[in-house]
Amino acid sequence: MSDSGPLVPGHADGDVAVPAVPASAGALIFDRSGRLLILKPTYKSGWTIPGGVMEADGETPWQACRREVREECGIELRRGRLACVDFRRPRPASPGGIRFLFDCGRFEDRELARITLQAEEISEHKLAALPEALQLLRPPIRRRVRAATSGRALAYLEEGRKVADVRKSTAK
Repeated sequence: MSDSGPLVPGHADGDVAVPAVPASAGALIFDRSGRLLILKPTYKSGWTIPGGVMEADGETPWQACRREVREECGIELRRGRLACVDFRRPRPASPGGIRFLFDCGRFEDRELARITLQAEEISEHKLAALPEALQLLRPPIRRRVRAATSGRALAYLEEGRKVADVRKSTAK
């Protein structure tokens, strides 16, 4: 039997190995001036956006995004638009996975003034103009944010890069 993931009993062909692919969800949160909220994690270098790993209990990407943002900075998300899906291949030091990125819109100054950081995971936060934020973000996140903010269409990426034979959908 393959070691590609957990076994699912009762399948027509017997027990089938299902791949275990980690998934995470992040949020683009802007102020009224269009500055992006970025966070400085305590457990890795560089800056990131709010978000994190989906729970294995059936949590959806949107639920994970909302929970992680609430935990990391105390913001309650009420709306979001899926802006990007990125597939990252496994590497020796990383399991890879699927990354969902939601554009959660612009927030009022009073909402952003109430940010409460999760001290165990986040050391600081800032609102940065997009060009500055892109310079500060870690490379994989930078590519994802750049793709997600470059237009209104959903972006499908692999390793943070557009896939030549996958086109953007066009609204009719």
